[in-house]
This record gives sequence, C-alpha cells and structure tokens, in this order.
Amino acid sequence: MSGAGTMEAGRKARAAQPIAIVGAGSIGVAWALVFARAGHPVALHDPDPARLAAAPRELDERLATLRAHGLLDEPVQTVAARVGIATELGGALAGALHVQECAPERVELKRELFERLDALADPSATLASSSSALTASRFAAELPGRARVLIAHPGNPPYLLPVVELVPAPFTAAETVARAQALFTAAGMAPVLVRAEVEGFLFNRLQGAVLREAYCLVRDGVATVEDVDRVMRDGLGRRWAAIGPFETVDLNTRGGIASHAEKMGPAYARMGAERGQDDPWTPELVAEVEAQRRALLPLEQWEARVVWRDETLMAAQARAARPADDEDAA
Repeated sequence: MSGAGTMEAGRKARAAQPIAIVGAGSIGVAWALVFARAGHPVALHDPDPARLAAAPRELDERLATLRAHGLLDEPVQTVAARVGIATELGGALAGALHVQECAPERVELKRELFERLDALADPSATLASSSSALTASRFAAELPGRARVLIAHPGNPPYLLPVVELVPAPFTAAETVARAQALFTAAGMAPVLVRAEVEGFLFNRLQGAVLREAYCLVRDGVATVEDVDRVMRDGLGRRWAAIGPFETVDLNTRGGIASHAEKMGPAYARMGAERGQDDPWTPELVAEVEAQRRALLPLEQWEARVVWRDETLMAAQARAARPADDEDAA
C-alpha cells in the first residue's frame, strides 16, 4: 500500500464514527468487516462467549480471502485491529454513533434487545436492525427513542454484496434515514430505500417469489433441484448479475418494456393464475413502469444498451473461463 494510501486510511479511521455490532454470528462478523474496512472503529458484542471467542478468527479468515483476491487495500492486521471484542453490551455501545443489531429473527428477542439498546446507547446513535423480514414497527413501536430506529438489511455476505435495504417505520425520523444512507454509502455499500414497511422488504420478497415457484416446479415433477439451479445459474442469474428483471425484459424486446408487457403479459398472467395469484399488469401499472424505464434509458439509446449488455455478459464469461484455462496450461 502506498504512503498516500496509508495516510488516507489513517485519516478515515480517525474521522470515522464508532460502530457497535450486537450479535457476532455470520452477519455480525460480516458487518464488522464492512465497517472496519471502511476505517471505522468497531465494537463487537455477543452474549455467547463461544461466539465472541470465534469471531476474531472468522474475521481474519474473511479478510485474508479478500486480500488474496485483491479486494483489501490494507494489511489484514490493520483492518482487524479496528475490531474490538466487547463482553458487555454497555461497553460495546459506549461512544457508538451507529448500532447494528444482528440478533436472531425472533420478534420478542428483538423487542427486548431494542429496549436495552434504546436505554443504553448514546441518544444521538442510530439503532439499525439487520432483520431479514421483521419490520421495525413489530419490535420498536413503543420505544421512547423509536425515531432513531430503522431496518438496515444486507445481502449475505455484505462485504461482497453491497446492497443494503433501508426500511424506515412510520415513526422513523427523516434525519435517521439520511444518516444511515450517508454512513452506508461512505462504507462502500449501495443503500436502497424501501418506501413502505412490508414483510421481507425487497430482497426477500423477490427471492421468495423465485423460491416459491422453484419449490412448486420440483413438487409438480417439472424439474429437479439441479435443473432449477442450472436455469438460474447459467441463464437468469448471469443476466441479473448485470441488469435487473425490469431492464432484462426491456432489453429483450424491441420497443422496450411496454412492448414486452403487451406480448408476454397474458402468458405471465396465466402462469400466476395457476398458482392462485391475481396481480394483473394493468395498463396504468405498465405505463408507470414504462415511464420509469424510459427516464433511465430513452428508446433512442436502446440499441447501444443491448450491445453493452452483450459485451458485459461476454466479459463475465471470459473471466469465468480464465481459471480453467490457467489450470489446463499448468
């Protein structure tokens, strides 16, 4: 690492907000890595001594793997040294301006834990939950400091998947959301604001829709588990690694997403009806989606974007092929 890089890392570490991670399971360790890599001092707490004892080794292993792949611009020891182990909750929260809760997905447990966090944390600290499906209203609605509570749900692992869903409750203050957006963005994450409290948010609702259909296809004898995974891995997943479902169908059909809805909408409606789902793509809904897509990509740029999509897929395929080529050469 260059001298300038070392100075910059030191400046970041001095200026960065102290972070408390409550829960030292896989997500807690992963969050500690995210924030420490961004220069934050981190206090990691778990009520289970065995978890706390295992966390430093797990952190070192993940950091070493990132370093081996060129994804860590500081020595492993430098980043790991920013993470301290706190045996007491109060000690972890002392001085923290952001608290990231990573406890199991049980509403009563979270309710009790957030009562303690609200009582012990600095009044200016943001209290964020890594909840995968539970909304903040289900466990924080009665807190005196509920205005500083929101969901910050990561993909797993967050040090490789930068998206983080920020889900405020109706009682969450706007400044709480703004602080969280700024913090996660500065830490290299990609915050997505979820505009209404719905169970599962965006990530798990989209993932759940795919999983529900996948289970049905196996149940009905249409496909094996490996068949489904292959279609996702070698088909949809390759495209979705570069573009999402709306852009996929927008680029798949000349004339864009409105043309796709006209041609394929009835078939998708029939597929949904097979599963008892009645969510038609109404003309008004299609017009709204079309307007948002055209704001992102005017039709006159459609051809160029299709070329970009194909070149992106080619580059990904070439990267995937290189290790095998190198092994053959060896």
